Amino acid sequence: MITTDLLIIGAGPTGLFTVFEAGLLKIKCHIIDALPQPGGQLAELYPKKPIFDIPGYPSVGAGELIDNLMEQIKQFEPGFTLSETAVSLTKVDEEWFEVVTNKGTVHRAKAVAIAGGLGTFEPRKPEFDNVADYEEKGIEYFVKDPELFRDKKIVIAGGGDSALDWSIFLSNVAKEVTLIHRRNEFRGALDSVEKVQELKNQGKINLITPAEVTAVKGEGRVQAITVQKEGEEAFDLETDYFIPLFGLTPKLGELANWGLEIEKNAIKVDNTLDYQTNIDGVYAIGDINTYPGKLKLILCGFHEATLMCQSVYNKLNPGKKYVLKYTTVSGVDGFDGSRKEAEKAVVKKID
Repeated sequence: MITTDLLIIGAGPTGLFTVFEAGLLKIKCHIIDALPQPGGQLAELYPKKPIFDIPGYPSVGAGELIDNLMEQIKQFEPGFTLSETAVSLTKVDEEWFEVVTNKGTVHRAKAVAIAGGLGTFEPRKPEFDNVADYEEKGIEYFVKDPELFRDKKIVIAGGGDSALDWSIFLSNVAKEVTLIHRRNEFRGALDSVEKVQELKNQGKINLITPAEVTAVKGEGRVQAITVQKEGEEAFDLETDYFIPLFGLTPKLGELANWGLEIEKNAIKVDNTLDYQTNIDGVYAIGDINTYPGKLKLILCGFHEATLMCQSVYNKLNPGKKYVLKYTTVSGVDGFDGSRKEAEKAVVKKID
């Protein structure tokens, strides 16, 4: 049996950052994740994808961000149960929760943080008949290794951030990039939309809107796609790869049977204080939760993790007053001292 203070379900960026915030408060953590390595979707699906909204990084690769988070938490020595899925949650007594995985590994913790991202998921696929015949034969739902598309002709379909971001990134990798969207308006960040328009003007991206891909053709693998542009006759476009980026269909899996309050395939939490679920001592942070005004951004997950850890500290240390101290003053080892000690440290630095 594995015992810990805080059990984190999900080793994505939010789950990993939780270890850091908990470590500052001397809270011991253990993480469960279904994947064989930490990183969640970023490591498994988008390791080379550039991320533009992490504070302090004009651009950072998804894999690099995970590597940095792992380096940041190494000092707190978290435990990991990888390649296993949490299947049951039980309140053992007033102090302990028990979580068991699909392989029978038993974990006990005083608090549980669900940071499972989108839960289990599968890509939304194009709605034409022969799509399965070309999967991994020119149809790719994720860009795991951009070098696969080096000097190739590629067609990306979609109107969200992933479609925009990969069109921008792969314009410097592929021989030819075509972006197709069924509307003239895109759902992604305004800056990305403007960048795509700029690359179109420079001849680095072919932009076809409003239009849809209605078929894939080829002998044994993708060789062309059929494009139906609104108000015009359909035409074929030669390509080596077709990348439909229509988003992911999330599924909560076993989490849906834990007695948690669910709304639109997400876990409802109280965002007025600490992102706790309807079960006292069980929290949900990151993309897996929902509340009024929720934004599914990594930096929002970091914020939620920070506030949640304060609540966990209070539960684990009833009656003990916590004094907030800045890491610029105390480093990462000095979070148990008093405010006077912190003030002395500031004075000493100024002197």
